[in-house]
Amino acid sequence: MINIHDIDTVELDMEEGSLVIIDQTLLPGRLELLRLKTPEEVWEAIKMLRVRGAPAIGAAAACGIYLAARGFKSADFNGYYREFAQVKQYLESARPTAVNLFWALDRMEKTLLESRGADREEIEAALGREAQGIISEDIRVCHSLGEYALTLTQRGWGLLTHCNAGKLATIRYGTATAPIYLGLERGYNFRVFVDETRPLLQGARLTAYELHSAGADVTLICDNMAASVMKNGQVQAVFTGCDRVAANGDAANKIGTLAVAVLAKRYNIPFYICAPTSSIDMQTLTGEDIVIEERDGSEVTDMWYTEPMSVRGIKVFNPAFDVTDAELITAIVTEKGIAYPPYDASLAEIMKSK
Repeated sequence: MINIHDIDTVELDMEEGSLVIIDQTLLPGRLELLRLKTPEEVWEAIKMLRVRGAPAIGAAAACGIYLAARGFKSADFNGYYREFAQVKQYLESARPTAVNLFWALDRMEKTLLESRGADREEIEAALGREAQGIISEDIRVCHSLGEYALTLTQRGWGLLTHCNAGKLATIRYGTATAPIYLGLERGYNFRVFVDETRPLLQGARLTAYELHSAGADVTLICDNMAASVMKNGQVQAVFTGCDRVAANGDAANKIGTLAVAVLAKRYNIPFYICAPTSSIDMQTLTGEDIVIEERDGSEVTDMWYTEPMSVRGIKVFNPAFDVTDAELITAIVTEKGIAYPPYDASLAEIMKSK
């Protein structure tokens, strides 16, 4: 039987010309790999959350545009670039909130422009190296981030996380789960509480699944149980991921993260955002400037039930993300170090070192 930890979340099969992903919509019941070859298949996989998590989305998009470029028809560079720009714009439309999607595609565009004057084969080789580089870089980044995050913990602590900022949201290790995996290797004996994360249950279906598969001491809780485990003294720190951090430290993450941060503040529990520098957007000044994706209401009323769980025709508000105010965040952990308030200064310093 294949273990989830034997497979990278996103892989590029150069020989076959396909992007290989784990179909996360089928987890935990079925572990199935998808081989995607066209921009349409990659767009659908991102939109429908077959691949999800900001770093994994970015890596998938980079691979997708590389594979598309191998089939462009134009013989001259200008025509080739026009085709590239069209696919780039199309893939960017899949999901608006995760900055890594735009970051990765911008990197691929920069690689293409730097290859102006090269022949077609050399251009494609450069794009392939960049896509592979984004995947390899993510593995190093998450490991480094985990090392910094681990310094904020003590052995035997109870940790709480929300949504999935784990291996399945990256290539390996995850962001918010990176200290958990490193702690597991080093005998820290963490007790991990996982919010189920409604309405799409990424905590229940994905985080609990991958941590349990790794042998972690993990307990699944309903979202509305977080206050109780905090009040009971079972949680000593909260680690979550994010999809975008604004220059002032406001952070967009899966809906419900804001509520967890408010609770952590009430019970004097440190609340940490784990963010690779690719998720830090210094061009977005505050959280108010972050575009929040709204999804179909059927995810709330119908998706997991044999019969609808609400009256037909009811209005549904289903934002995919909320924004946690910087004042609720104890620190932002990156692969370059830990940022503390005031975030406008500390994040600028970290991004300068990047």
